[in-house]
Amino acid sequence: MYRRNLRGEQVVAFLKQVLKLVGGEIILVWDNHPIHERRIVQEFLTRHPRVHVYHFPIYAPELNPVERVWTQANADIANFAPRTLTELFTKVSTAIAHTRNSAKRLAACLKGSDLSWK
Repeated sequence: MYRRNLRGEQVVAFLKQVLKLVGGEIILVWDNHPIHERRIVQEFLTRHPRVHVYHFPIYAPELNPVERVWTQANADIANFAPRTLTELFTKVSTAIAHTRNSAKRLAACLKGSDLSWK
């Protein structure tokens, strides 16, 4: 887990692992975060045509299932006042893990979006 903002080099390292682990065509759907437009990332994608990139609209939380993860995490963190940054990090990590480890919660994230899952 990273405690700092990611850089383009880290996105490329992740994509290299995906290419190593997944055979065939890869559909990559991501938001419009500036890190995805970094030159190093774009050059990597140009050299790997089996990765097909699709972007969510600039602001469309109803289409992005991960937005439901944040909604669930917020519910777990409500009325919490951390005394330290470490305490905050631990609480947020635990809240996200609560969703990550629950098939029911993950299914709700997918179902809650306006996307067709056929």
